[in-house]
Amino acid sequence: MDAEQLINAITPEAYERLLFAVETGKWPEGTPLSKQQRDSCMQAVMLYQSKHNVQAQHMTVAKGGEISFKSKAELKKQFQPEQSDIVRVNPNDE
Repeated sequence: MDAEQLINAITPEAYERLLFAVETGKWPEGTPLSKQQRDSCMQAVMLYQSKHNVQAQHMTVAKGGEISFKSKAELKKQFQPEQSDIVRVNPNDE
């Protein structure tokens, strides 16, 4: 099986299982991966991301095979709530 066939065979559900295995070192059921299995899963995840990842996060492979890096400031901005959404209440002002 070549890389293109592998990418096309991976379903979104299979990708999530592979990603979990790479991140945790075990399958969702709890069975540990060998080093070789983890390496193979990581390669499959990177191949899948290179074709399907249109919103790459910090240090991932974006669509088209480009490696995407976000700065610390970009990540903070992405995960901080909008300041206009925050209502500040001072308990001493009654």
